[in-house]
Amino acid sequence: MSRLLRKVFRIAKYLVFLLLFSTASLSNAVFAQSPTPNPGAANRHGASDIDIHLRGADGGPIEVPAVVTLLAGSGQVLTQGTTLSGNIQFKRVAASAYTIQVAAPGYESVAKEFRPFGAGTSTVFIDMRPARGGKTGTGSSQTLLAPKVQKELGKALEALRLNKPEQARSHLAAAYGKAPNHPAVNYLYGVYFLQMEAQEKAKSYWAKALEFDPKHVSTLLALSQALMREQKLTEAETYVKRAVEVDPNSWRGHAILADVLLKEHLPEKAVQEADHALKLGHGQAAIIQPLLAQALAEGGNKERAARLLEEYVQDHPSDVAARNQLERMQATDVLILPAKEAALAEVKPSAISLPLPSNWLPPDVDEKVPPVEPGVPCALDELVQQAGKRVEEFIKNVDRFAASEFLRHESINKWGLAEFPETRKFDYEVSIEQYRPGYFDVSEYRGNKYSPAQFPDGVETRGLPSMALIFHPNNVGSFALSCEGLGQWNGTPAWQVHFRQRPDKPNTIRSYKIGENGPSYRVALRGRAWIAADSYQIVRMETDLVSTLPEIRLFVDHTIVEYGPVRFKNRDVEMWLPQNADLYCDWRGKRMHRRHSFSDYMLFSVDEKQHISEPQTEAKSQTKN
Repeated sequence: MSRLLRKVFRIAKYLVFLLLFSTASLSNAVFAQSPTPNPGAANRHGASDIDIHLRGADGGPIEVPAVVTLLAGSGQVLTQGTTLSGNIQFKRVAASAYTIQVAAPGYESVAKEFRPFGAGTSTVFIDMRPARGGKTGTGSSQTLLAPKVQKELGKALEALRLNKPEQARSHLAAAYGKAPNHPAVNYLYGVYFLQMEAQEKAKSYWAKALEFDPKHVSTLLALSQALMREQKLTEAETYVKRAVEVDPNSWRGHAILADVLLKEHLPEKAVQEADHALKLGHGQAAIIQPLLAQALAEGGNKERAARLLEEYVQDHPSDVAARNQLERMQATDVLILPAKEAALAEVKPSAISLPLPSNWLPPDVDEKVPPVEPGVPCALDELVQQAGKRVEEFIKNVDRFAASEFLRHESINKWGLAEFPETRKFDYEVSIEQYRPGYFDVSEYRGNKYSPAQFPDGVETRGLPSMALIFHPNNVGSFALSCEGLGQWNGTPAWQVHFRQRPDKPNTIRSYKIGENGPSYRVALRGRAWIAADSYQIVRMETDLVSTLPEIRLFVDHTIVEYGPVRFKNRDVEMWLPQNADLYCDWRGKRMHRRHSFSDYMLFSVDEKQHISEPQTEAKSQTKN
C-alpha cells in the first residue's frame, strides 16, 4: 500500500457522531479465509499467517465444518471463518496475543490462547474432543456467509413472508448447497416445510439448526409454536423460555410465552408476559392484544379486557376473529374464545417468529398516533412548563452520575437480516453542565481503559441522557409542540406530546461530526414524548429525522428511550434516568440496531448502588445483593 493510500485510510477511519453516536474508528471489513484483523498493527510489528488445523481423536483432521473465531485481547471479534477438512488460514495477522475459539457439531467447544511467532506462517494444532452426553458443539449464527448465499436467503425469506413457498424452494436449495450447516439456512428450510404443511420435516430442520446454534432464537420460538399445535405444552414452554433467556428483549418470545401460559391456565402470568411483549414490541406487537384480552378476562379483569379489545378492533377492522371475540364478550359479559381462534395459535408462523426484512425498523413516529382518552382536555402550556421544571431539577441535582451499561449490537444486512450480534459492558459516567442558556456540555466516560474503537463497528453511542433536554425551558422554544391527548404508558396515565424542530430556531440537540476536526452536521428531530400525568416526569421519548441528510448518507435515525425513577437516599433525591434505549440507524451504507440497558446507578461521591425502579411505581432505595 502506498504512503498516500495509507494516509487516506488513516483519515477515513476516524469519524465522530456527536451527542447520539460518536464514531472513532471504523472496524475493518472481515472476510473468511483471508482476514487482516489489524492492518496498521501488522505493518508496524510484522505480520504472520495463522494456519489452524483441527484434529480428531485419531489425530487426523475432523471432517465436519467448524466455525473458527479470532478474538483480540479485549474480547473483540476480529474475524471468523469456516474450516475445510479441518483447516483454515487467517492472513496477515499482527504479532499480538489472540484467543482462537472453535465450535463444531459433535465436538466440545475450544478456546485457545495464541501469539504468532513473527513473520511467516504460524501453525496451530487444536485437538477436538467429542461432545459428552450427546451435547454437540455449536456452529455459530455469526458464521460468515458468502454474499451469494445471503442473497439467496434474502429472496427465500421474502417469498416465505408472502406465503409463497414454491418460489422460496429454489433459493433455499441454492443456499443449502453452499451452507448446509448454517442455522439460519436450516431455520428457513423449516419454515418452508411448515408452509408446505409438513410439520415433522420442519421440526427436523429446526432440530438441526439448534445442533449448530442452540441459542438460535427464531428456531427456538418456531419449535415452541410447533409443539403448542401438538398440545405438548410443557415442551413448548421449555423452548420458549430458552429463547427468552437468550434474548430477553424479544417481544415475540414474551408473546409466545404468554400464549403457552394461557393454554396452561395461568392467566395472571400470561398477562404479565403479554404486557411485557407489548412494551417491547410497541406497534409491531399489536397482534397480541386479543390474547392479552383473553388472559385479562380469564383472570377476572373484564373491564380492561373489553376496553383493550374495543381499541384493537377499531384499529384492525379486518380481524374477524377479534371482532367475533368482542361480540361474544359484549353479548355474554364473559370472554370465551374457542381454541381455534386463540390469538397467536392460528397466526401463521411467519407473522410471529419469522424475522421479516421490514421488521428491523419500528414504525415512524408519525405513522400512527397511539390511542388517547376521548374528550380529555390538555393544557399544553402548563404541561410543558411542569415538564421543564422536572428537567431543570434534573440538571440542578446532577453533578455527575455513574451506572453499569450493557450494550447489544446487531448489524442489519441489505436483505434486512440481523447478523453478527455483539455485546459490551461498560462502567458509564455522565456529567451535565449548562455553560450558556440552551447549550449544555454533556460529558460521558466509559472507564479508564475505554477507547471508542471498543464499540461494534467503531461507532460509539453518546447523548442518551441529553434527549430529555428538548423540554428544558431554554430549549423547548426551538420545537413546534402539540398535545395529542391523555394516553397510557406501562399502565399509568401519560400525556402524549408531539414535537418537531422549528426551521427558524437553532438546533442544539444532535449533530454528526466527521473527523476529529471535520465539519459538523446538525440533525433536526421530530418525535413524541410521554409525560406522566401525576409527576410530569418524562417516561418515554421516541424520535425520527425531520429529513434525511444525503450529504453524509444518513437515511434513518430512530431512537427510543425509556426512563425510570432512581432514589438516592444519601442525598434524599430522586431522578428519572434512562433505563433502556433502542437505536436504529442507516448511515454511510451501514444499518444497525442497538439496545442499551442501564443499572446500578450511583451519584458522584455516593457509594451505594441503586437499582432502577419500574416507572409506574414509587421509587424506593434498593441495594444490589
